[in-house]
Amino acid sequence: MKVRLIFTAIALLIAMTTASAETKPASKTQFATFGGGCFWCMEAVFQRVPGVAHSVSGYSGGKTANPTYEEICAHGSGHAEVIQVEFDPAVITYEKLLEIFFESHDPTTLNRQGADTGDQYRSVIFYHDEEQHQVALRAKAAAQPHHDDPIVTEIVPLKKFWRAEDYHQDYFNQHPGQGYCSFVIKPKVTKLQNKGVISKD
Repeated sequence: MKVRLIFTAIALLIAMTTASAETKPASKTQFATFGGGCFWCMEAVFQRVPGVAHSVSGYSGGKTANPTYEEICAHGSGHAEVIQVEFDPAVITYEKLLEIFFESHDPTTLNRQGADTGDQYRSVIFYHDEEQHQVALRAKAAAQPHHDDPIVTEIVPLKKFWRAEDYHQDYFNQHPGQGYCSFVIKPKVTKLQNKGVISKD
């Protein structure tokens, strides 16, 4: 009798575990990398996108290994300021991330965003695989009718992402009263929040 009860309990436990696994599949995150001007701005925007787990500021697209911020600003590295986001495709798609990307900066100005000028501020999408490549091409074409001037966003394969220095990470949240944060980043974030593009949380 005891043996039968033990086997029954084991069978119930297995059934419950299987049902739980079927109803709550483990989510697999993906990565997206793009640049749209100062990475402080882009990071602040995508930190407020539901489905984005992490947003990291960094550099990509150039020839210098382990670049420093000073090398980026000297315009000799070839790198762009970018962010790399880890996202849950079950919550937000790569297509939607690109919609927000094009909404959050001016993709028609070459090597410039507002008063920030230089090749490090270029508009660029670094795709991680061929599927992202095709999605990016479609997203760029879909965004063009919303702009009078041609979109100059580059779409290129990601070769290497270099994480920026620690003091660049989570910059807007850590320095809300800093001048650039107050006069450039905050108005952009507020505008996108009021339009419902990103979360107000």
